[in-house]
Amino acid sequence: MEVDKTTISDLGIFDQNDELSIFEQLDRTLTTRGREQMRKLFLNPLSKVEEIVDTQKVIQKIMDNLDAWPGDISNGSILVIEKMYESYFDSIPANPGKWDAFSYKLIHGPDYSLLRYSIGHCFDFLRGMLQIAAILDGDNCPAILKEVIGEIHLVTNKPELARLKLNGKKLILTPVEILRSGHFLLYRFKQHLQALMKLHARLDAWYSMAKISKEKKLAFPEFVESDSPFLQSDGLYHLLVPNAIPYDVHMGREKNFLFLTGANMAGKSTYIKSVGVAVFLAHTGMGVPAKKMHLTLFNGLLSNINVIDNLAKGESYFFNEVQRIKSTLVKINDGRKWLILIDELFKGTNIQDAMKCSTTVIEGLLKIRSSVFILSTHLYEIAEDLKRYPNIIFRYFETGLKNDELFFSYTLHDGVSKDRMGFLILKQQGVVDLIQKL
Repeated sequence: MEVDKTTISDLGIFDQNDELSIFEQLDRTLTTRGREQMRKLFLNPLSKVEEIVDTQKVIQKIMDNLDAWPGDISNGSILVIEKMYESYFDSIPANPGKWDAFSYKLIHGPDYSLLRYSIGHCFDFLRGMLQIAAILDGDNCPAILKEVIGEIHLVTNKPELARLKLNGKKLILTPVEILRSGHFLLYRFKQHLQALMKLHARLDAWYSMAKISKEKKLAFPEFVESDSPFLQSDGLYHLLVPNAIPYDVHMGREKNFLFLTGANMAGKSTYIKSVGVAVFLAHTGMGVPAKKMHLTLFNGLLSNINVIDNLAKGESYFFNEVQRIKSTLVKINDGRKWLILIDELFKGTNIQDAMKCSTTVIEGLLKIRSSVFILSTHLYEIAEDLKRYPNIIFRYFETGLKNDELFFSYTLHDGVSKDRMGFLILKQQGVVDLIQKL
């Protein structure tokens, strides 16, 4: 699925403030390499249903075996192995005897100590990989996971490794065995061990996706084969919102445009981001924050949420809004299935211009039935003219006053909101009183 940097930023998938990052909240990897692999998966959502389903099966398989996941492989072990291959060791004999081992230990003491220490971490890593392969292998093992397990067994099926007794719980080697194993690991097994570490990074990323899916009770979405866009979800919520009020989303070719209204802070932006994040996660193969979700494969996901001006180029906020809409129209006019998320269109101009521009853009987007659109706006005045289009849905977030306090239910209702709460918020926060005292 095509997702550009702007959309990644708008949805908060990655954020400079880690606490606000979706990725950071979902990351349960055990190693730096695993974290980077998971990051790559998030930067490249899957584009085929078969790939997504296969990944879902892998994550489900790991979820079923989380309690048995070995703890032998730590980030420290990976770092020690990397350091071993970056270090220079004085030449190690291929077939050392006792005298060779004694003299090497005596003359090259620091190298011998580092070698012995590194071999211990190699042992932990290799044993951990075999344990992972053992707990995940079986008749119902997904094909891509079966392939990884096969590579693990192929690489570790070496006579030299048999001497390490990888099935044991503790590594006890004589000085001769340390030199012999060190020679093998350094000079003959380097590429194999690096390949295993790459495999572990994939497994660690899948482990993280499985662990968070189970921890947060995420639901695996079901993909529907259809030439027309389809998105249906019950109990959808935003991952970063505590005690979130769930939403239901039902959109398809016949009703593919959601016109969303409501006062400031009523929940419009959160709703839009909730849908975007869920569809994004669905295309990575992991679970989504919802009771259930059915959707078609989307070819792309684009957002227009946090547009900024560019002082260096002399570009205004409104100009960049126009450019973003222009690039969106160019991309989605290809007959493919896109999910388009627009929050408060044309905030950078006066209300008359905003109404005219918004109506023009919306009427154009309504002609595109191959994509799904969710648009929020304060411009409820334009809704009446849009009601003649059969494929538009009108929803709003309720706002009210209770005991002189603003009340937000964060629930969706049919229709259009005409609430104007900006001045009430200004007054409630004491700004009006401060101004009157000036």
